[in-house]
Amino acid sequence: MKIVIPGGSGHLGTALTGSLRRAGHNVVVLSRNVESPGLVWDGRTLGDWAEAIDGADVVINLAGRSVDCRYSPRQRQEILRSRVDSTRVVGEAIARAADPPRLWLQASTATIYAHRYDAPNDERRGILGGTEENVPEEWNFSVEVARAWEKALDDARVPHTRKVKMRTAIVMSPARGGAFQALLRHLRLGFGRFGDGRQFMSWIHERDFLRAVDWLIAHDLVEGPVNLAAPEPLPNAEFTRILAAEWGAARLIPTREWMVEVGAWLLRTEPELVLKSRRVVPKRLLEQGFLFEFPQWEEAARDLCAQLRGAGEERVW
Repeated sequence: MKIVIPGGSGHLGTALTGSLRRAGHNVVVLSRNVESPGLVWDGRTLGDWAEAIDGADVVINLAGRSVDCRYSPRQRQEILRSRVDSTRVVGEAIARAADPPRLWLQASTATIYAHRYDAPNDERRGILGGTEENVPEEWNFSVEVARAWEKALDDARVPHTRKVKMRTAIVMSPARGGAFQALLRHLRLGFGRFGDGRQFMSWIHERDFLRAVDWLIAHDLVEGPVNLAAPEPLPNAEFTRILAAEWGAARLIPTREWMVEVGAWLLRTEPELVLKSRRVVPKRLLEQGFLFEFPQWEEAARDLCAQLRGAGEERVW
């Protein structure tokens, strides 16, 4: 198949591109980085890159500025516009194609769901965020972005193309620069759970993410929102305890909420990334028979730690 991946030069896109090419697919990457291999686009306007979408079988749009930053007015604008504009213009390219792709997989985020402890969020009964009480006002920004992102997909008039919203949890990968190594770095500094540790961590092993994308491509009746998350989210305190045990870290100091605030300021990121409770479950994948290779965090953490050690990464930079 011919598969076009806008935003395919990023951390997750690189893993997906490699996986699809190893499976024998013709993958075309769209990137705003002129030094990256693939076609150059600006993520906002139609150009010669749109010719790659005409005749493609699948489009997987992963484009969007990283949220691992401080939410200044300028950063907020870039985060929002990079997602909404890229989704809108991909829709325009598909709509104009003489031979449009049969499938459009659109990146979204599990952060669209409400901060809650009481029950898990699935695709049918999950509560979308933005109206919770007793949460910092700045947390609403992430939900607003997610809603606008998905609305741009909904607004696209592409009657011959199946559309799927991939509401993806944190993808755990042994690759440098990812969330998993950031968590290990936190442990190596001697710190444990974030805040009171009650907030749920939703996650998915990189291999299951890649397998889920293959599964979505193959299952023609699935459309709309799909949660890409392991079926057993767990509180941060338990999540951290398991990871520490698998890596061999001991005597960890709980990271109080004020410490998280200070650390986030120093690292130029946002406390919400580790303090919001994301209790998300993949009901639609499970109902349709998708089998996770790593349904539980203990198995996933053991595999990821083993991969790092096997690659000689005893130290996490």
